[in-house]
Amino acid sequence: MENKEANENLEDIEKEEEREDKNEESEIAEDVENESEEIEDGSYEALQKQFNEMNERFLRVSSDFKNYKKRVEKEKNDIYSYANEKLICDLLPVMDNFERAVLSAESENGTSEKMLKGIEMVYKQLNDVLNSNGIKKIDAEGKPFDPNYHHAVMMEESEEFETETVIEVFQTGYSLNDKVIRPSMVKVVK
Repeated sequence: MENKEANENLEDIEKEEEREDKNEESEIAEDVENESEEIEDGSYEALQKQFNEMNERFLRVSSDFKNYKKRVEKEKNDIYSYANEKLICDLLPVMDNFERAVLSAESENGTSEKMLKGIEMVYKQLNDVLNSNGIKKIDAEGKPFDPNYHHAVMMEESEEFETETVIEVFQTGYSLNDKVIRPSMVKVVK
């Protein structure tokens, strides 16, 4: 589904490119036609002036086109880099529940070791899939509070830690290709 949206975005970009190219071509053709009407006497200076103007225009259009190509290429790369963002955001609650299951199974005495090992294996596999697709956990506990990466939901006084230090993480934050897609929910020292 996300790839379909990315393809539609690329098609829209390509159609926009075609429209802009046609507009530029018609403007250049009109300018050339107007200038050729102005220079009918055929003098050398007039032809040299026309040549210089046309050369400058060509260099400007060539430069604009190169810049346009670079911009479009960057936009395409951004579309591909973040095309799966919605899918990843939908998977993050599953990851949270696996973390909770592992923590719960570790704290209960009656839990089977085999069951705990199985849950940990599934958790590791899911974590590896996310990591291989550019998803990284935001390390928060014990770090200075940064509103770009953390969402403070509680504050607490503490003499162990410096002020504005994250002392507890309630929900892990994640980034996709260096873009924060979900900040960590944390408790911070006052």
